[in-house]
Amino acid sequence: MNITRKRSNLVITIPDKWNNLTMDDFFRTALQAPKKLIHQWRMSKNVTLNDVPVKWSSILKEGDELSIPVFDEEIENPVVPNDLGISILYEDDHLLIANKPAGMDTHPSSEEISNTLLNGVAYHLKATGQNCIIKHIHRLDKDTTGAVIFAKNRLAGSILDRMLEAREISRTYLAIAEGLIEGEKGTIRKNIGRDRHHPTRRRVSPSGQAAVTHYKVEKRWPDKKMTLISCTLESGRTHQIRVHLSSINHPLAGDVLYGGKRIFPRQALHARKVTFIHPLTEQAVDCVAPFLDVPPIF
Repeated sequence: MNITRKRSNLVITIPDKWNNLTMDDFFRTALQAPKKLIHQWRMSKNVTLNDVPVKWSSILKEGDELSIPVFDEEIENPVVPNDLGISILYEDDHLLIANKPAGMDTHPSSEEISNTLLNGVAYHLKATGQNCIIKHIHRLDKDTTGAVIFAKNRLAGSILDRMLEAREISRTYLAIAEGLIEGEKGTIRKNIGRDRHHPTRRRVSPSGQAAVTHYKVEKRWPDKKMTLISCTLESGRTHQIRVHLSSINHPLAGDVLYGGKRIFPRQALHARKVTFIHPLTEQAVDCVAPFLDVPPIF
């Protein structure tokens, strides 16, 4: 998609695939923008076609320039910025990807908390003169490190949310499991639900939500009786990798909540890579997160 930014507007050059769509069809079916956002744009009178205010029944033609006030957004309940030294792995006008350290929540659970990844990203935006919303698209456990995607406007956030639900965002994890896993790859298909005997723990449960984890053995350490694996998920259940590996008697190193031994200061899990098609530019994004605390075993 050919897009540019002019001040607070996103300018889209209409390609052939959207030729003859009405404005209304474009926003509802092509962009699949949220109804509330479409209504705001329509009422603002700031959407233009070839620099002319446009009716919602207008027909789009290939080569038209459609201007949308994507970046002119009121920021409600702004996040408190905090200089936490967060590493930004990828960034453009619409999204960024940050590398989360261990021991840090993805977002605050109350207004008093300001030491989360979201607060650190908010500081980065302030320090670089960016006044925009910031929204996490997915989360990592407090002690899991690696790549987390954030949206910088409501349109990108809406599309990314839909892509995550449709499994169009691929996330690859690296994990150190206890024991020597047999075979070179495998798939764990076990439903996951809450453990009613523990406030945070999850468990394999027939009545739980469907969960699928694919894994591949990357390296074995026979002397240490541990295995390095890469994992990809077909679902995103809370503690999914941790629960699934524990269920096959190969808990993560350091994951005491799920039966792991204290041979690592936290569960040895790192969100290594995220891959997806950019929600607006339609270019491939393939982002790798370096280790922030390399396990001694490496």
